[in-house]
Amino acid sequence: MYKPTANSYFSGCGGMDLGMTLAGVNVIQSIDNDPKATDCMKLNPQYFDHSILNDDITQKTVLSQADADMMIFTYPCTKYSAIADIHGCRTGDDLFLHALRHIALKQPEMYIVENVPGMKKFPVVMETISQLPDYHYNIFCPLDANLWVPQNRKRLILFGTRKPFDIKAPQQAANRPKIKDLLEVNPKYDLPPTALTRLKGGYRDLPIIVNPNDDHAVAPTCVAHYAKDKGTRVLVDPNTPHGYRAFTIREWARLQGFPDDFKFPDAVASYRLIGNAVEVNMSRWAGEQAVRYFNKRA
Repeated sequence: MYKPTANSYFSGCGGMDLGMTLAGVNVIQSIDNDPKATDCMKLNPQYFDHSILNDDITQKTVLSQADADMMIFTYPCTKYSAIADIHGCRTGDDLFLHALRHIALKQPEMYIVENVPGMKKFPVVMETISQLPDYHYNIFCPLDANLWVPQNRKRLILFGTRKPFDIKAPQQAANRPKIKDLLEVNPKYDLPPTALTRLKGGYRDLPIIVNPNDDHAVAPTCVAHYAKDKGTRVLVDPNTPHGYRAFTIREWARLQGFPDDFKFPDAVASYRLIGNAVEVNMSRWAGEQAVRYFNKRA
């Protein structure tokens, strides 16, 4: 079986690259400008033995990079997301143009874009990434991580291919875990004072409470800002003094599909890295479709 090569951009801590690797894609280069993200990838040589660059794509020339069958772009979603309306910064950005620059100069056999569904509200962005001549497109939106893990996380995934290829939407995983399956046995529980204030109604919004005893419980989206406000999402836990606690770093990672042998620093920044990552199973599905394409399987 042919293993297509891929260059990954805006790689973060490696959620997309991990899923691609597990699917049989040969990722040969990952780039991100966040040193904490690239350092995290380097903590996991059992998955990543390729070039991991802490670099700024806006300053990087295209033709100096190695050729690859595929290009993968997961540029930041902050300014495309609905929450950006609250902060008055839902403006989009020009990072998609740097993806376009790479595609135009290298013309890979396939490229994949992952982002939030809100990107569809930007017609210039969508036209740019989905109307290039000599490419055929499959677009899935919204695609929910809830198919694989108990987390509501809707995303857009676009496949651009040089030849027509029918990619079918994924189905619900038969072995999707429950919330209680993802919890640590002896968690180092945490519930900061601001979380207690929120539980008591001291903020405009009450926390989203997840009860692991409910087999149908689904966690809300694993947000990157959880590190700053753990009171927005809490777990029912009768073993803690207040009956609630925050998700641990490992539980946050499990909700995003990361295996337990994937190392994250025991630091607040890990919540941000995990929240910004692509859910691993979703990425693996996308990688499996890429492998099918390159092996011309129907």
